Order: sequence, then structure tokens, then C-alpha cells
Amino acid sequence: MPLNVFPAHKVLARLHFFTVSAVECTREGLFAAADSYLQAQEAGSPSSLKLATSNFVYQQNNKVSDIAKGLISKPFKIDLNRSTADTVACASYTMWISTSGSRPYVVGTQIRHSNNDTSSITMIDTVSATTGDLFFDASKTLSYIRNETWTPLPTASQPSRALLKSTGDAYLDMWTDATAADSIAWGASCERVEGSAYTNPCDESLPHGGSAKNNGMRRYVIDEVMGSVDVLCQFDSLGAWPDSHEIRIEDDKVRYVHTITVMRGVGS
Repeated sequence: MPLNVFPAHKVLARLHFFTVSAVECTREGLFAAADSYLQAQEAGSPSSLKLATSNFVYQQNNKVSDIAKGLISKPFKIDLNRSTADTVACASYTMWISTSGSRPYVVGTQIRHSNNDTSSITMIDTVSATTGDLFFDASKTLSYIRNETWTPLPTASQPSRALLKSTGDAYLDMWTDATAADSIAWGASCERVEGSAYTNPCDESLPHGGSAKNNGMRRYVIDEVMGSVDVLCQFDSLGAWPDSHEIRIEDDKVRYVHTITVMRGVGS
């Protein structure tokens, strides 16, 4: 056989291999999808999103919902937003705050993609807090979070994926495990924002067990570059409350904690 000449079936096999290998979940792709979600949210128009043609799920406050009736179908002026990316899970987390109008909101949304393909969205998973929810005051929350510094960490300083996940889990376990709070490495200048309740340093007034029900339905977005983990969950320790807990780690110690907790009932 002459050099560089291959049977047709081998050429097709190689082309298929290269096509499959070229599909890669990238930070750029995840952020582009997150940006498209924010644009759709500001317009109140999910029709602009590239949603998966089959098996797409819209979930709001831990309930599968009709996207046409969801929060994303209502336009909002967004005062602040920030996104993180998880290339392993092919998912992103976006937090946004709107202080305008009669119903201000603080929202945490995880966006998921299948088969490492960020060109379409498989799931939009939203926890949305508003008036009546835990410590809710969107303007106060905005004032605290706006002053935070979220920049990518140097490669040598990035916490491991395992550390980020274990810290997120330990935080949610504090209500059932008496030793969980003391297992977390708290930074001396750690800031905790729960709704609009501000605590500095973070390790003041922490729970040490007492509840029999573990916080369940945990879904993770872990971003080593930003040193962050977001966990959407159901806060079963205190009630079946939809919840988002986001943690940032700097120099292997917790720097920021954000919580969004819904107490009203789903869909409002």
C-alpha cells in the first residue's frame, strides 16, 4: 500500500475519532451559555436560549416546572451578576441580584450541559429568593457582595476539587454533625452573607449538630480556578427549603460564604 493511503473505512473511523475528541467542555463555552441565560432573564424571553431538543429540564426551587411560567419568563433589571464554571461536570453557576420593582430577587442558577457540548443547555436549575424569604433584603445583599473581590486564583493557589466539595459538604453537615463546623478551615477575614445577614468572621455562631435530617438533593458546581463551590440543595435540617450555598476558598481557607434560602413555597 502506498504511503499515506488508507482504506476508506479506516479514514472514516479516524475522522469519527477526531470528531468525538474535539467535543470538549470549556470555560469559554460555559460562560457563553451563562451569558445567554442572563440576557434571556433580562428580556424575560427563554425562547432566545439554545435548549436541548430532547430531555431539557427547567427546575425552579427544587421543582420541575414549565419554563414558560418560570422566573426566567419575567424580565428583570439585573444590578449584579457573577458566574463560575465547572468543566468536569460541564455546568456553570450564576448568581444575580435585582433590587428593582415590587418583587426584588436574589437568584442562584446552575446550568448543565450533556456530552461536554455547551452549544445547547440540558438543564436550568434555579433557586430564587424574594420578599418573605430568609433574612431577605436584596439591597443589603447587593451592598455586601458588591464589595467582594472575585478574581481567578493563581494556578499554584487553586484549591483541589476534593477540598472544595468536602468543604461544601461539611458546611451543609453542620446542622446534623457536631464536628463538621470545626473541620472547616476558616479564614481570619472570612465573610458570611446569609440572605442579608452579615457575619464576620464566618466561624461565629455556627451550628454544631442538633438536627436529625441531613440536607439533601445536593447538586454541585465546582470551579477550582475561582476557588469556589456552589451547592444547590434542599435544606431539610430546618425545613424542606430550596437553598443555595456558595463558598470561596483562598489559601486553603474559607473566604466567602453566600446563602440563598427560599421559605415561601415554590414558584412564587
